[in-house]
Amino acid sequence: MSAVAAARPAPAIPVSPAELPMPAKVLAFATMCVGFFIATLDIQIVSASLRDIGGGLSAGADETAWVQTSYLIAEIIVIPLSGWLSRVMSTRWLFCASAVGFTLTSLLCGWAWDIQSMIVFRALQGFLGGSMIPTVFTTAFFYFAGHQRVIAAAVIGSIASLAPTLGPTIGGWITDNYSWHWLFFINLVPGIFVAVVVPILVRIDKPDLSLLKGGDYPGMLLMAGFLGCLEYTLEEGPRWNWFEDQTITTTAWISGICGVLFVWRSLTYEHPVVDLRALKSSNFALGCFFSFVTGIGIFSTIYLTPVFLGRVRGFSALEIGTAIFSTGLFQVSAIPVYTFLARRIDLRWLLMFGLALFTLSMWNFAPITHDWGWRELLLPQALRGFAQQFAVAPTVTLTLGGLAPNRLKLASGLFNLMRNLGGAIGIAGCATILNDRTNLHFLRLAEHLNATNPMMLGLIGRTSAADTSVVGGNAVLAHEMALKQLWALTLREALTLTFSDAFLVILVCFAIATVMVPLMRKVAPPAAPPADAH
Repeated sequence: MSAVAAARPAPAIPVSPAELPMPAKVLAFATMCVGFFIATLDIQIVSASLRDIGGGLSAGADETAWVQTSYLIAEIIVIPLSGWLSRVMSTRWLFCASAVGFTLTSLLCGWAWDIQSMIVFRALQGFLGGSMIPTVFTTAFFYFAGHQRVIAAAVIGSIASLAPTLGPTIGGWITDNYSWHWLFFINLVPGIFVAVVVPILVRIDKPDLSLLKGGDYPGMLLMAGFLGCLEYTLEEGPRWNWFEDQTITTTAWISGICGVLFVWRSLTYEHPVVDLRALKSSNFALGCFFSFVTGIGIFSTIYLTPVFLGRVRGFSALEIGTAIFSTGLFQVSAIPVYTFLARRIDLRWLLMFGLALFTLSMWNFAPITHDWGWRELLLPQALRGFAQQFAVAPTVTLTLGGLAPNRLKLASGLFNLMRNLGGAIGIAGCATILNDRTNLHFLRLAEHLNATNPMMLGLIGRTSAADTSVVGGNAVLAHEMALKQLWALTLREALTLTFSDAFLVILVCFAIATVMVPLMRKVAPPAAPPADAH
């Protein structure tokens, strides 16, 4: 027996993750994509259900908004840290720890007893689960090469834009059919699955605890102060009229000072927590810009559409989710089309097509009126869904595909940060537009509502006559009710015009990005990472 055993050839040991059998790589990558999906989905899953959460926890609108804000702040801090953490802990153990933390805090969110506990648990959920997002990007480039990378990037790109797009739809359906608690409980099964399976399947690097000794801890603190205060300023600024509020002014100053010091530290320290030097590569710098712009487009439109349907149309959470579901359907339909074309056409032109199509989508959103529902939203949302696939997937390949493996982890955190940062700035900008332009449009409309306007006088006359019988013949009270209805109609039209303004601003951002695509160089990714890369 021993002679037979000795005669058998020893099993080949893969010298790099790229040489693993394809089924093993696909299964490992797919498992990580599950974690990536639930972490990204939870950014927006509460957006259509904030009113229900606030009612269940006896909280006002201002407090309830922090259910989403706290998650974003925590996530935006941990994403750029993930590159360093994956080198310290290894990719599989960081992903496992992130999945475990995300699952436990999801359970705590569902058990929250008041708004304060919910905000704390949501912040922990974002911080502990955020590392699953950039880690998937680096893993895909370790596992796959050539056209396989294009397919992997297409999958990642689709999830990155599809998950937040589906968030309001899934959240609205869950809230209407069960309760808001299940927005968080649905994470338990996939979270446990990922936490168990990833350590078994994913083995692309080893932990290096020696990095703890030379860690850039001052850089981490500066980055946390910069990003945390910036996110708070962007989220709360529109609500408190920006720098007229002392707290907003203070956090803006702290963010600015920490940001300058963080950039200086990152460029002068030998082993910074975020590799800003990667921005010397024109492709990487442009890719981060495109990631920033797509973040503006994806998150801003996800924010604007539910707000319009809720405030102007008065839709419920389920109705909002149903109305915007078409975006996800058209993005899914775009995946095989993109995969087919990406093998035959320069990715730069596919990226240009995606950005241009997103621009066209915003142009089709611009004529929005107060009676728009799912039928009127179908075409612009179809264009947006199709465009998202072509705008995100090629950006991933063009930006990260040309980087050396030893720089990929740190650079991936910065790349993903730019998308989320773009989303935060986009949402804040849209909220400011809704606040300021609504007042402007209302005043402009009100200028025409005077005694010389026969249509207005006729409307008030008809409304007063109809209300007189309701209030027992009191003509004065009926006239006041008619004026209140006129005020509500004017506000509704002012709001609708403001949404059109916001979509046009997003259009301008994408038009600028579209004309910048030719500045990118074509990327020819290496066939496989070298053996010493892990």
